[in-house]
Amino acid sequence: MELKDELPLDHKLSQVYRWGAAFCGVVLLVFGCLGFADQLSPFNTDGSHLAGLSTNGVLSLISVVVGAALIAGAFVGGNFASSLNMAVGTLFLLSGFVHVFILDKGANILGFGMSNVVFSFVMGLVVLTFGMYGRVSSRLPHDNPYWRRRHPREAAREATAARRALPGAGTPTGSRT
Repeated sequence: MELKDELPLDHKLSQVYRWGAAFCGVVLLVFGCLGFADQLSPFNTDGSHLAGLSTNGVLSLISVVVGAALIAGAFVGGNFASSLNMAVGTLFLLSGFVHVFILDKGANILGFGMSNVVFSFVMGLVVLTFGMYGRVSSRLPHDNPYWRRRHPREAAREATAARRALPGAGTPTGSRT
């Protein structure tokens, strides 16, 4: 059995992944669409501002694509949304770090400003947190599939004890009492 198959689709954590992905996706989608509505040139780095962030056509396109991917992940839900959130959150954080170093350089083809860097860090942390919810904690419940994956011996002992506790599980078939 693969880890992606262990968490049922109707698990309560699935809602956190879905709503988190959908919210962040809508924010990015709106930002990208507003950039397209302003008819920004693709690689303009002169500092066209939209919603307090500098942007250009390429950044609008990236925002729409990533926003649509997060919304699609929200519709799929489950571990897919969680994994997608973790990947997208990591990419946002990496983008923030890269753009800190190229803010005033010619390599800044997305036209990032310092507000974009801060937004990238904040959005990355939020999306990454949604993705990690239910996977990373020191106090996961023992029925959590991620806890079972990290503690296979203890999970096996608990599963054996649970099977023995079922009615009729303690007596072998065909034995007389």
